[in-house]
Amino acid sequence: MPSSSVPLRKLGFLTIGLFDRGDPRAGHESTLDVIRLGEELGFDSAWVRHRHLQYGISSPVAVLAAASQRTSRIELGTAVIPLGWENPLRLAEDLATVDVLSGGRLNPGVSVGPPMHYGTVKGALYPDSGDAEDFSYRRVERLLDFVAGAPASDFSGVEGFEVFSERVEPHSAGLRARMWYGGASLRSAQWAGEHGMNFLTSSVVKAEESEDFASVQLSHVRAFRAHHPDGDRARVSQGLVVIPTDTATPAQRARYEAYAEKRLPRTSAPQGPGRLMFAPDLVGTSDEIAERLWAHAAFREIDEVAFALPFSFEHDDYVQILTDMATRLGPALGWRPSS
Repeated sequence: MPSSSVPLRKLGFLTIGLFDRGDPRAGHESTLDVIRLGEELGFDSAWVRHRHLQYGISSPVAVLAAASQRTSRIELGTAVIPLGWENPLRLAEDLATVDVLSGGRLNPGVSVGPPMHYGTVKGALYPDSGDAEDFSYRRVERLLDFVAGAPASDFSGVEGFEVFSERVEPHSAGLRARMWYGGASLRSAQWAGEHGMNFLTSSVVKAEESEDFASVQLSHVRAFRAHHPDGDRARVSQGLVVIPTDTATPAQRARYEAYAEKRLPRTSAPQGPGRLMFAPDLVGTSDEIAERLWAHAAFREIDEVAFALPFSFEHDDYVQILTDMATRLGPALGWRPSS
């Protein structure tokens, strides 16, 4: 282990929660079973992606509400909720409700920007205000204010038999400290730090300073902490795609390797007008993956991860991957399971 590295303190995983159009319940139940397995294996956190008008989780807050009633310890996160689809006041109510139900285990991750394919959905999402909606960081600020207990109304008190509050209810006092921002740019990293959020960095970054993925991600981690009140103690979670094969069958290994090979060409150079850089998927034994992670410049400066599960695998594949992560890869990185 390089001297500049620290043992992994928190091990998490991220799933997209795919389902079949004709039988959506089965996919959602599979996701809940995977989260419950994660708790049994000692993972510190389970995160769900957010997909609108696709066959992935469209309502992660609702899914995590269900997960909160099937687990008792594991932290539950979103990576990430695109706020362009959300009303910050209503989302603050939903987040606080699930946090209360979970006993303070919710870790909401959010991002900003116009909804994907906004031109095709604007009329349905914002029929009267589509051209006036603010998709800037101000949308996050509104959410943070409401979560923290800032007034949402200029009226409170009793009206007839009903009692009204000026703030979002229920109020969950610790939730503001568990708000995360998912960012791929240097500006986002700095903004998240300045606003006292936690920072999610994934397998996608913008090639701004260089075309070396690890170097760019490292610059984001350092910029975030340089602008955060907690400095080097500010929380960062890294979300690379990691597929250990220790107990995989030959057929599973072949499928995993083919999946990674198909996605590899996009990692060779920045993609599209946004100059997005993608990290290669890490496939191999836990010892092989650990060696590659310790050589990763950004990984060496963080002590939390939410390893991303591949999109399109079967439930049994996820069971094998998570089991190897918890029993082999995690310990190889210095992690110890929660009890």
